Formats: sequence, structure tokens, C-alpha cells
Amino acid sequence: MADARSDIVERYAAAFFELARDENALEALEKDLIAIAEALGDSDDLRRLVASPVFDADTKKAGFTAVLDKSGAQPLTKNFVALLAQNGRLSVLADVITAFRRLAADHRGEVSAEATSARALTPEQTKDLRAQIEASVGKAVNLETKVDPGLLGGLIVKVGSRMVDSSLRTKLNRLQQTLKEA
Repeated sequence: MADARSDIVERYAAAFFELARDENALEALEKDLIAIAEALGDSDDLRRLVASPVFDADTKKAGFTAVLDKSGAQPLTKNFVALLAQNGRLSVLADVITAFRRLAADHRGEVSAEATSARALTPEQTKDLRAQIEASVGKAVNLETKVDPGLLGGLIVKVGSRMVDSSLRTKLNRLQQTLKEA
């Protein structure tokens, strides 16, 4: 089932990316999608609207249209999200946004990276981390930062399919496992 879901995500993301590129609107549409991702992250109500089977396609479409109208989203973005709602695919919206951003970064010759830390990184730390990753991969890096207080300290950095986990939580778990085996 996960395979079918990822196929759906990739098809929608690729179609919207091609449309954005063909219309010379890649930057504007990517900004819209970033705003939608942030709204989904910030709003329990919006996440409930997306996930709940109680709401029909028209209700979901109307809800998102109102949000997108208020945010000043591009007509192409509004139409795309309305299509997802109409086709009962809003549940994959966040994944489609991630896939679209990856395609856009590839198009610009960038590499996407994600850094998760126990506390928010300062702008200086983010800049230094980006520079270190760029030196490592030899390309411009589109760095997204997240906070997970459960890490206790350290970082988890993902670049493409590679992951470096130097979090304190992981180190403690390894130590605990080593002590159990001794």
C-alpha cells in the first residue's frame, strides 16, 4: 500500500512541478506550497480537515480555498489543491509538497537536507551547518531545520538517503545496549 501511495505522491508532484516550470512560476508556486506546509504544521483544524473522513470533498475544497484565498496563493496553486480535494487526495498533500520541493531543488542544482536538533538552531549555527553540508556534497544545500526536544542534544542530519545521527538520545541508547550485552 505504501508503494501505491508514493506513486500517487510522485505523480502529483511531478505534474505540478512540470506545470510550474512550463508556466515560469516555479518560485511563486513553491512559496505557496511552503506556506501551505507551514499552515498544516501550525493548525490542528487544518490537519483535521485533511485527515478526517467526516468531511466530504466539497467541504475540504471549500476550506482550503478559503485558506488559500486569505494567503494570496497563486491561481494554479488553488486549482491544484482543489484537484487534490476533489480526487480525495488531500491526505497526501504534505508528501506532495515535500516531493515537489525536492524536484524544484534538483532543478536548481541544489541538494535538500534536513537537520533535527533538540533546540532551535541560531541563524549562525544554521549558516555554519549549511556550509559544512555544502562542502561535503559539493552542491548548494536547501536546509530545512526542525526541533525535537526528545533528542536531548546533538543533531540528526539527513541529506538525500544518507543520515548522520549524532543525537544524545541515540548515543545513550547505544550505551544502554552495550551495557546490556556486557
